Amino acid sequence: MKRPLYDIAHSRSGDKGPNTNVGLIFSSQAAYEWAKVAITVERVKGHFGDVVKGEVVRYELPNLWSFNFILYDSLSGGGSETLQLDAQGKTYGQHLLRMEVDIPEELV
Repeated sequence: MKRPLYDIAHSRSGDKGPNTNVGLIFSSQAAYEWAKVAITVERVKGHFGDVVKGEVVRYELPNLWSFNFILYDSLSGGGSETLQLDAQGKTYGQHLLRMEVDIPEELV
């Protein structure tokens, strides 16, 4: 059954110049292990659509049951250069948590 990612994870995000940094922290090691296969860079880039003009890179932090995604060229210059409503990418983590995925029932 499709469920939002926020059922098994938390997030934090912010700007790194013209890029956005999104941390995704899972509620258990089992959820993290499942996510290593299910939450790919392609899936994340697709979820953000045209907002992310560059590549998406995922860094794995297994000791924290977390990923760190860098969304390149996602802030139209960033900070004071952009006309976007969220110039620092603070809402990007919340947006990622709203992504619906097929989460196994035992992880929820």
